[in-house]
Amino acid sequence: MSTSLRLGVLAWEVAKIDSLEEYAAHLDRLVAEGAAQADLLLMPEYSCMEAAAAITKEPDPSAELDAICLHSDALLTIMRDAAKKHAVWMMPGTLPRPEAAGVRNRAPLIAPDGSVAFQDKHVMTRFENESWGVKAGNPPGVFETPWGLIGTSVCYDSEFPMLARAQVEVGAWLILVPTCTDSMHGFNRVKISAQARALENQCFVAVSPTVGEAPWLATLDENHGCAGIYGPVDRGFPADGVIAEGKLDTGGWIFATLDQASLHEVRKNGAVRNCRDWPVTVPPAEKNAFSGA
Repeated sequence: MSTSLRLGVLAWEVAKIDSLEEYAAHLDRLVAEGAAQADLLLMPEYSCMEAAAAITKEPDPSAELDAICLHSDALLTIMRDAAKKHAVWMMPGTLPRPEAAGVRNRAPLIAPDGSVAFQDKHVMTRFENESWGVKAGNPPGVFETPWGLIGTSVCYDSEFPMLARAQVEVGAWLILVPTCTDSMHGFNRVKISAQARALENQCFVAVSPTVGEAPWLATLDENHGCAGIYGPVDRGFPADGVIAEGKLDTGGWIFATLDQASLHEVRKNGAVRNCRDWPVTVPPAEKNAFSGA
């Protein structure tokens, strides 16, 4: 097992796509750029929704979801082919998958041989739940990779500490956060949460957003964010924990080489030991009584 990983994280600028072949070509270009400098690539939640414009007649969120679900297998094949062609590990964002229990928002991790495993989004946003009816998926899990165990918190999931913590407690040292947010409020919720998860668990967390305006789509019409890689806020790391970060609302890759040994060191000899000191149980809060002046 290698202890260091060259990670590429993408801010995906949504493009106007007229066919699935154009989506495949767009993905291929992005993967080629990333694979030239990284071993593992992370792309955003719902980035494949840009392909919906090739199938639907006009912007409509329900029609766009239905179109992508109808072509979900074909899109997954395109993703797997790109990983095999460029011999790279990658999480190409998330992909709506129609399952027996309903549509799920699934994040595939694809190996260079094309084999695939999934992490589902666990907590739905109001839009996913109320407008799309997307269902909660499998509980937090981890992926076995040549660099050890890696976890994924899809967008909103990153805002719930116990989900990432469950992954860290079984050995995850890197949490991948594919995200899609249409406001700065939404993006900042994810970014702040990612930085908090890195601080709490003394691990690395990477955030990959969709960016740009796409008025030809209802689902990806407005996108805000920046690619980021975050780590512990302690000795041996930047004072703000920012390992690498792209420009706001600007498409493109960022890269960093992440070393697990640095995490072992800070967890053992840091000024604080957040990962080790995580409370196993927290009793219910009680009112603190005031005494006389």
